[in-house]
This record gives sequence, C-alpha cells and structure tokens, in this order.
Amino acid sequence: MPRMKHDSWLDDDGGGVNQVGLDLVMLMLFGFVAIVVLLLPFINPVAKKAQDDIIPPGNIMVEVTWPNEINADVDTWCHAPGDVPVGYSNKGGIVFNLLRDDLGSYMDPAPANMEQCYSRGIMPGEYTVNLHLFSNASGIFPVPVTVIISVKKSSNKELMRVAPPFSVLLYRTGEEITVVRFSLDAEGNGIPGSMHSLFKPLRSAGVVQ
Repeated sequence: MPRMKHDSWLDDDGGGVNQVGLDLVMLMLFGFVAIVVLLLPFINPVAKKAQDDIIPPGNIMVEVTWPNEINADVDTWCHAPGDVPVGYSNKGGIVFNLLRDDLGSYMDPAPANMEQCYSRGIMPGEYTVNLHLFSNASGIFPVPVTVIISVKKSSNKELMRVAPPFSVLLYRTGEEITVVRFSLDAEGNGIPGSMHSLFKPLRSAGVVQ
C-alpha cells in the first residue's frame, strides 16, 4: 500500500532533511548573525557618548546624603565669597543655588535622603558648607551625614573632589555645624592650608524673614 505524502521538511523516506528547508533556515540564521555583527560597533560608542555628554549643572557641587531609614530633615547651607548664605529658606544667591531641599519622608516620595547645592561659576575666596538638623521624626541619634564637594574648573576639565567625602554626626535637633571651610583662587584651585572646620553660622544669616 503506497504511503500518503505529508507536508514536512522530512523526505518521503523519513531519513533526511529536505534541502530547501535547510537552506532557508541557514539563510535566516546567517542574516540574523550579519545584522548583529553590523550593529555591534554602534552600541557601546553611543552609550559612551551619552555619558560623555552629561554636563554637571554647576562648577562647585555639594552633595549631602544620610541613611534612607532615618526620617530626618537635614538642611544644607552653602556660602560663597561675596554672596548670601543659601539654604532651605533662601534657595538662590548670586553664586549658589539649592537644587534639592529634602524634608525627609514628609511630602517626599523619593526614598533617598539627599540634598544638592550648585554654584554658577567660581568666585575666588572662602567657601563654607554647613549642616543644620531641622527635625528628626525617627528619633534616631546621632544622624550620620556624608558630604561630597567637587569642583569643575571649566567645561573641558574633569570633575575633581575638594577632599575625600566628609563624614559627620548630628546629635540633636536644631544643631548647626560647619563641615568645612576652604578657599579657591580664580582658576578653581584650592589654596593650600585654607581648609578647616572652624564654626561659622550660616542659617541665622540666611533665613529670610
């Protein structure tokens, strides 16, 4: 009795692969590999270019962070030469701007506790960075805070840190401390021997009545 034919890549004897079907699969596979090979040179350079195109929003950057699990409102105060102190109640001056005022978890859906302050340009003279513990709903003390200060002298220069990250502790609500005071020349270079942490009140001078 003759066997019935059926649609398959197998031949009538069931012992081999239909050559047309095999050629079609191989052509599709080679085509896919060719496309991937052609695209590979363009993937990483695009990502790298995107990273290189990121321009910091200021010349002097102050980044303040504290543990996410501590529901506290830590205020950053920055003071540039010849300018007014900049903080939560006075977010913009001639030089500095407070980009982010973190209130802890109050009206803040972001989990990260972070404040950022940036300068427009570099003025020669002394800079001061203070922290003030406005409130601490968590009741956890002391509050550990990390402060990173970086300087970008110009658009074609690399971002450089003024010093290693500063790690400080805030022990009570209402406490204000000076994290660091340092001086820069007109080119943004640090002046040797100018860095110290002698307390200089900023909040009382910067609060807008």
